Amino acid sequence: MFARMAQHLETGKTGEDLAAAFLETKGLRILHRNWRFGRAEVDIVAEDGNVLVLAEVKTRRSAHFGRPEEFVSAKKQRFMAEAASQYMEQFGYDWEIRFDIVSVLFLPGAAPQIEHFPDAFFPEWG
Repeated sequence: MFARMAQHLETGKTGEDLAAAFLETKGLRILHRNWRFGRAEVDIVAEDGNVLVLAEVKTRRSAHFGRPEEFVSAKKQRFMAEAASQYMEQFGYDWEIRFDIVSVLFLPGAAPQIEHFPDAFFPEWG
């Protein structure tokens, strides 16, 4: 059980590393990784020009139960909105904001599939 949990955590970290590098190749500037506020965690906080980007990274080793990007729950979206509000207050940020998803899929014998979904959702604010 612990080996599987450790593998799951390693898969997630590897996916986040790949996602951050991928976003940088698209011109985004990474500001924070795994930024936390209370119960909320944002995998990647970045700037895309003058837009603040809060990105959720979803990584899977199989698409058997669905694509990674399909697993960003409404609860997670609410937590991200809460974190965004706190981030903007803490850092004095008052420009445009968007919520992205980066999907990383590891399939056996293939290069990782990375997809970026800008403006993937806009959560309801508290």
